[in-house]
Amino acid sequence: MDKIQNYRLKCTLTFGDIYGQIIVWLIVIFLSLASALALWSSARQIYALATVGLILVLSLPFLLFAFVTTLLNNIEVLATDPAAESKPSASGSLPGSNPAQALS
Repeated sequence: MDKIQNYRLKCTLTFGDIYGQIIVWLIVIFLSLASALALWSSARQIYALATVGLILVLSLPFLLFAFVTTLLNNIEVLATDPAAESKPSASGSLPGSNPAQALS
C-alpha cells in the first residue's frame, strides 16, 4: 500500500483542449434545428421532431467518447520522491497556505 503514495495524479486538461469539440457539437445542434425548421409544416411536424431527436441521440455518444478520451489523455501519473516531500497532501493545497477552519 505504500507504493501508491509514491505517485501523484495530475490533470493537465485546459479549455483549449475541448474547445474544438464544443464548437463542432454546437454546429451539429444548429444543423439539426435547421433541418427541423426545414421539415416543419402542418403535415410533417413529427418528422421534424424525429430528425432533431435522431441527430441528438446519435451525436451524444460520439461527444461523450471525445470528452472522455480527451480527459484520459490529459491525466498524468507522476512518480514522487517521498524523501523530497515533507508530507503527502491529499487536498492538493500549496505549501505555506492556511486551509479554512470550521468554527464550532
